[in-house]
Amino acid sequence: MSQFFIFVRKEFIQMFRDVRTLMILFGLPITLVVLLGFALTNEIKDARIVVCDYAHDTYSRQIVQLLAANPNFIVQESLMSHEEIDRAFRSGRVKLAVVFPAGFRDQLLHTRRAELQIVADASDPNTADLLTGYVESVVRGYASSLQSERAPTAPPLIDLNVRALYNPELRSAVNFVPGVIAFVLMMISVLMTSVSIVREKEFGTMEVLLVSPIAPMTLILSKLTPYLVLSLVNLAMILTLSATVLRVPIAGSLPLLIAESLLFILTALSLGLLISSSVRTQQDAILSSLIGLMVPTMIFTGFVFPIENMPLPLQLFANVVPSRWFYIIVKNVMIKGTGFAAVWRETLILATTTLVLLLAGYKKFNLRLS
Repeated sequence: MSQFFIFVRKEFIQMFRDVRTLMILFGLPITLVVLLGFALTNEIKDARIVVCDYAHDTYSRQIVQLLAANPNFIVQESLMSHEEIDRAFRSGRVKLAVVFPAGFRDQLLHTRRAELQIVADASDPNTADLLTGYVESVVRGYASSLQSERAPTAPPLIDLNVRALYNPELRSAVNFVPGVIAFVLMMISVLMTSVSIVREKEFGTMEVLLVSPIAPMTLILSKLTPYLVLSLVNLAMILTLSATVLRVPIAGSLPLLIAESLLFILTALSLGLLISSSVRTQQDAILSSLIGLMVPTMIFTGFVFPIENMPLPLQLFANVVPSRWFYIIVKNVMIKGTGFAAVWRETLILATTTLVLLLAGYKKFNLRLS
């Protein structure tokens, strides 16, 4: 037993001596609990909605006031045509629109029944369902107040006519396919690239590179090019499966989608290069890629948990996750059918991120063995 306890003591000493092991044992669980505790929520708060009021009567204004007072909504603006509503959805400014038909008050007073149209961005069907339910709750509460005031035995009915944009069938695949594209391209590209340079150090082939007359940038590009080609093959496979098996067609420009995907792949490859230049072993590179990127990519991309529902510090942190911006691009181009004018800001962010990561990786890359 004394030998047993000696070896147990030795293992504890070895374990606490390794900082990376401690980070995995203690840092990762704490990080996951904190992040998921704040990010996992079924509620949607401060969703931006617009109002299109053709009625301009007392009842419509009272309902708009109730919606504005609800913590789940921010009534951003009032629009006066369906064309303006479509433009607002394509720009990504709003999640839902409430349309009051002309004669709304007269219908409630004379026929005790009126119709209210709800236009929802169904590219995220779960969010569309929740927001529609919130509006329905507000409208039913208002109808109940009219019932108690005017005709207790004959409650007025306000029917909701829901129009689901971009996803009339409310299929979840429409929301998850863009997220899966972002997740797979990020993880595969970073993981493949992160072990490329450090493998040369581990296998002792870096000496061959040291004596070769190749420039550092040429060597870096030669490392990235094969993984760029493989990532494009993965993209083609994902898009083919999405269109044929999952029935998620590409509504926008396919060349634009491929060009944006190529930019995102370059971003991921540059990040993998930076990781590869910063670690010493392939194990470290794999752990850094999987643990350091898998959780942020899953949480802060936006296809699993709405980012706008998170606390402000987490929302700010999500801005540095490249997959978040690519997810927005794919949803706009692939699902909504928008052009470059709708995604130029996200494209600029990805291009800047790629340039910064590539320069950092180039600076970190050292042809001399340390």
